[in-house]
Amino acid sequence: MPSHVIVGRGGTASATAVLLAESGDQVRMISRSGAGPVHPNIERIAADAVDAPALTELVEGADTIFNAAMPAYHTWPEAVPPLFGAILSAAAQSGANYVMLGNLYGYGPVDGLLTADTPLAATGPKGRVRAQMWLDAKAAHDAGRVRVTEVRAGQFLGAGAISMFSLLVQPKVVAGQLALVPQDLDLPHAYTAIGDAAAALVALARAENAWGRAWLAPTITSTLREAAERFATVADAPAPRLDVMTDRELTLLGLTDPFWAELFETQHMSHRKFTVDDSATRETFGLSASALDDVFAEVISSS
Repeated sequence: MPSHVIVGRGGTASATAVLLAESGDQVRMISRSGAGPVHPNIERIAADAVDAPALTELVEGADTIFNAAMPAYHTWPEAVPPLFGAILSAAAQSGANYVMLGNLYGYGPVDGLLTADTPLAATGPKGRVRAQMWLDAKAAHDAGRVRVTEVRAGQFLGAGAISMFSLLVQPKVVAGQLALVPQDLDLPHAYTAIGDAAAALVALARAENAWGRAWLAPTITSTLREAAERFATVADAPAPRLDVMTDRELTLLGLTDPFWAELFETQHMSHRKFTVDDSATRETFGLSASALDDVFAEVISSS
């Protein structure tokens, strides 16, 4: 039976592991904590994936390596290259196919609808490092060292999601409190449900026509206000109270936690219209984006 290695233990990593395991495949999840979902077909291992020789041993015999790892947000420029380099090296040396979970940062500011083929023109350090990781993997693919593809997701929603919406909006809406957010409330934005991202990762890993290029995950287009209102309805909570953080508030928060200062780099995504065309993924793999109500019902049922 097919076997896979997933590096990471977050919401999308866990959802991907469960999808594969429930289909009968064997899954090995690798993270520093050794955490992950419990299933007879899932083996959880505590290891540091940045150790390329050790990782190569752990992935021996795997058909696919899924890279769903992510260091702390403010450390990406320093921490991502050695980590992703080790995973790419392990894939190449073991002969496994390599599927990356990416995001939209690498595109940088975009006017109009974004597609997977939009040039990677990031202007900030986090966006540039994400773009470079794909370019490094694509170069290895073009050189015949490994087969590579990438799923690029928007802001995550759903059970297990770690995002501005899940952290700053959901708990405040449930509590009937004001939610302050570093995002415009009424501009269309690209969201991706955890389950949809996982389904895309699995579909691409099993498709012969997925390799050598990146694909956009099935995307939900919504304003933050609309999403908050749908969440409130599903959660049977009061109408959401929302307001936008000022630059001054972000700056002050950045003095206590470096995470907040990092948000200035992505204001082209949070304070401008930011939408994508995922039709290539939908048409090629028969995938679609979940309805907001279904995504939020899963959040409520899992809480």
